[in-house]
Amino acid sequence: MLADWLKTLPLYPLPHHLISRAVLWMTRRESRFTQFAIKRFAKLFKVDMHDAATPAYEHYKTFNAFFTRELRADARPITAGNGEIACPADGRISAIGNIEAGRIFQAKNQDYSLQALLGGDEAASKRLQNGKFATIYLSPRDYHRLHMPISGTLISQTHVPGRLFSVAPHTVRTVANLFARNERVIAQFETDSGLMALILVGAINVAAIETVWHGLVTPPKGKHVSRIEYNAETAVSLARGEEMGRFNMGSTIIVLLENDTRWRIDMQSGDSVRMGQFLGRC
Repeated sequence: MLADWLKTLPLYPLPHHLISRAVLWMTRRESRFTQFAIKRFAKLFKVDMHDAATPAYEHYKTFNAFFTRELRADARPITAGNGEIACPADGRISAIGNIEAGRIFQAKNQDYSLQALLGGDEAASKRLQNGKFATIYLSPRDYHRLHMPISGTLISQTHVPGRLFSVAPHTVRTVANLFARNERVIAQFETDSGLMALILVGAINVAAIETVWHGLVTPPKGKHVSRIEYNAETAVSLARGEEMGRFNMGSTIIVLLENDTRWRIDMQSGDSVRMGQFLGRC
């Protein structure tokens, strides 16, 4: 724990958004240093390019294009059984389990408010207060596009401004209410199994969050919670496994499900996961 705190405390005074906007600018520039940066990054984080639609580093004109690279169509088979839940991202399980009376487990001796995570949305909080959650951390080496766990129809998108603490394991263990403090984008879907909310949590150096129906959501930073409602004419329906968004640099996605869901009994905190694999059943 001391080591965790020593790594976390310097984050508090940093200008999180200023740093992240600088990263946004740098990672979207074409430069003579781009290929050097991509290759150094890939070597440092042991990035596996075998599953990429275009494995050659030279194909990527900006660092962000490399970071948000597309996979081969056959690289991530999507679980296809009736009622099965597909993992939305490559990464590692940070926590998984039950939402207990409107509280979500973060780490040992720490939980946080579902309603705070949802930006104060009372109606959604009531529906999800005894549901299920799964928190998945995407490391720098992972594939950074996000996909639908189950099929659903979009009913709202909410942007909640906040801090941009790192979401690495050491900050999850030390920063109270981390996911309810950081900037995030909340996408709510109606599904055959009730309400599903996907929370895309920002973090320092995560220079942008996008959704496929809206495009770039953040930046700008914004000062207030902003919400877009979708109706029968404007709603987007996405099938299980379809891309729904992406992180421009790595972060965390939280899946919230309303009704009776059974996670895989062998799935626990710390497990590595891949997009499309079987996580549980509605």
